[in-house]
Amino acid sequence: MLATGAVQAAAVADPSPEMTVEALKLAPDAESAASLDVLLDMGLDGLVIATPSALHAEQAIRALERGVAVFCQKPLGRTEAETRAVVDAARAADRLLAVDLSYRFTEGMRRVREQVRSGALGRVFAADLTFHNAYGPDKAWFYDPALSGGGCVMDLGVHLVDLALWTFDFPGVTGVRSRLYAAGEPLTPGGGRVEDYAVAELDLADGGVVRLACSWKLQAGCEAVIEAAFHGLNGGAAFRNLGGGFYDFAAELRRGTTREPLAEPPDPWGGRAAARWAEQLAVGARFDPEAERLVEVAGVLDRIYGR
Repeated sequence: MLATGAVQAAAVADPSPEMTVEALKLAPDAESAASLDVLLDMGLDGLVIATPSALHAEQAIRALERGVAVFCQKPLGRTEAETRAVVDAARAADRLLAVDLSYRFTEGMRRVREQVRSGALGRVFAADLTFHNAYGPDKAWFYDPALSGGGCVMDLGVHLVDLALWTFDFPGVTGVRSRLYAAGEPLTPGGGRVEDYAVAELDLADGGVVRLACSWKLQAGCEAVIEAAFHGLNGGAAFRNLGGGFYDFAAELRRGTTREPLAEPPDPWGGRAAARWAEQLAVGARFDPEAERLVEVAGVLDRIYGR
């Protein structure tokens, strides 16, 4: 974000002294603030929130009500209701709000979306999206449903739901079916655990269907399996990670048994979502109605969780 020249890091705040030190290495001219309240008293234009999920909505609303634009790590809220409250606060304050749904900003997904939306694939009636991670989060709060709001669906599935609806231009979801597992067993609601494997199927208002799968600590044979494939009557388009890693992606057009490249690495996509928010903020952008889409994604996650 700093490389764009659109923003200056004025201050950082973190309850961990070690993390504060690391942050100040990246922004040596920034001040160290003792708390969020101290940050908000500094008259900032914008605030980047990268705290545990249970704090996102409350902290975002506090900032927005003080007239401070917000860029938040996903998820914006643990539930649709929390997400709606933040979006309503942004609208009321007329302040820019964005969430780090970073895969939208990869060249590969942008090219795939172009193929779907242009009609080049014919009627696109189905999609399969996957995010399997051979590891799990290294912070304890991810495994506490009260703090995280959920497991791999909240952490990884949010990207899949967002990419599917964004690619199809948010057609509306008429039905949701899902199965959640923890340590290989069906997840028991209210059992104090979060899911580490999930599958879901979404019925779209235009008659299409989306199938999702995500997991932590899966025996994947590599670090990660990430793919978003869209199937049309005249062709398909897919986005996938390369070498089983998290950073290099390719996209391709598929027709019958043939494949045609759409995008290949290198693609420095990391930080583009934040950079776009900063650039918009620098030119005075206010509330963007597209933030309403965040509520739609959160609503689908609620339905996957059966809430």
